[in-house]
Amino acid sequence: MRASFDRAEHSSAATGSPADAAWEMIRAGLRRDCGVRTFDTWLKSLQLADCDPDLGMVRLTLPSQFLINWVESHFLDRLTQAWRAMIPSIKQVRIELADSSARPALYEAEPVAEVQTDEPVATDPALPGAAGLEARYTFEAFVVGKANEVAYNAARTLAEGGRVAFNPLFLHGQTGLGKTHLMHAIGLEHLRRNPNANVVYMSAEKFMFEFVSAMRAKDTLSFKTRLRSADLLMIDDVQFIAGKESTQEEFFHTMNEVISAGKPLVISADRSPQDLEGVESRILSRLSWGLVADVNPADFELRLNIISKKLEAMPNVAVPPEVVTFLAKRISANVRELEGALHRVVAYATLTGRTIDIDFATTTLADLLRASQRRITIDEIQRTVADHYRIRQAEMTSARRAREVARPRQVAMYLSKQLTPRSLPEIGRRFGGRDHTTVIHAVRQIEKLRQTDAEMDADVRLLMRRLEG
Repeated sequence: MRASFDRAEHSSAATGSPADAAWEMIRAGLRRDCGVRTFDTWLKSLQLADCDPDLGMVRLTLPSQFLINWVESHFLDRLTQAWRAMIPSIKQVRIELADSSARPALYEAEPVAEVQTDEPVATDPALPGAAGLEARYTFEAFVVGKANEVAYNAARTLAEGGRVAFNPLFLHGQTGLGKTHLMHAIGLEHLRRNPNANVVYMSAEKFMFEFVSAMRAKDTLSFKTRLRSADLLMIDDVQFIAGKESTQEEFFHTMNEVISAGKPLVISADRSPQDLEGVESRILSRLSWGLVADVNPADFELRLNIISKKLEAMPNVAVPPEVVTFLAKRISANVRELEGALHRVVAYATLTGRTIDIDFATTTLADLLRASQRRITIDEIQRTVADHYRIRQAEMTSARRAREVARPRQVAMYLSKQLTPRSLPEIGRRFGGRDHTTVIHAVRQIEKLRQTDAEMDADVRLLMRRLEG
């Protein structure tokens, strides 16, 4: 790492300072790794405003809040790592809005998180405990639906202070669904109500890194003191300490100290405590001790609401309702991808002067749409059909030929042919080793029934909607 910065120092005569040289090398690396198109669209306008190795801070600027939000979501970690590789003392990279006189004539959105509130902490990094918290990740900017309402209400209750019936709060769910957003919102709300509070937020990876560094420096006491004296401690992505025995030992004692002191503890992971492999049972027991709240994938209605919320911050952009529906239906993997898809469509339309419509969105998001296409399995089809017709899933592979079993089995074969890329022989094998001619007969039979039997057609349509999400 030091060698990289030494190279930057040797080239400082041409660039003006070691920081300028480091920045030029970082920009060149980003352009090479991300590709010219991505770099020119999102990163080219990044400017170095200030670099203070003593404070461990780098300040970059962008011409619009829209670009800031997108780059922070997709590249902030990468930028931070790149700066640390050049200048090891750098701990934080901040991206700020450039002077208005330097802004190009490009769409500029007011971020949802910056509505007028009495939240001084959200925009004042000098306040104690504000470091590491994203100002835009507020409760007001979080869109609530059935998939996340329990986690949201628990987070809000904890953040508002006072005694709660649960500690710790354990948030779990797949990546990109809003766990980190809720943790930042808890910290910001806690600081709004208690400006002098000591709020500590870090990833489990950072917890491990700092703990190992403290052990090497023979200064674990300061590390322990900093975390255990926190008024609110939040550890993100705890699954990353799996298999790390010494880190888990320290994590366990830190949890005990914080909980015993009656201070709130918030933990997140990509799965429930019971599904965390490689984590000591005593830690899992503590994690299950409080409230375990899952953040589920957003349903169609919630995805619509998320896009609508984002569009409120884009008053100068016209996105037709049919495009909003298209995005909400097709981008279903996680919220992060959904927001990224919207940002890409808006940015490309702004940069090219094109009108946003279904064709434009489809072309712009072609790679993302291919990647996010739902992979429906035969097992999933069998389970869904069995539930619909109230039979056991085992009947799908049984030898029984009774009508109440045979007809649902034919429907499942038909759907397997329509919704999966599996061959006829492979489908037959998955249905109890049946011959491919049996599958052909089932497909033809259901096609014929759909034309003459309205109830059968309705059943098939309903099952398709369920399977396709």
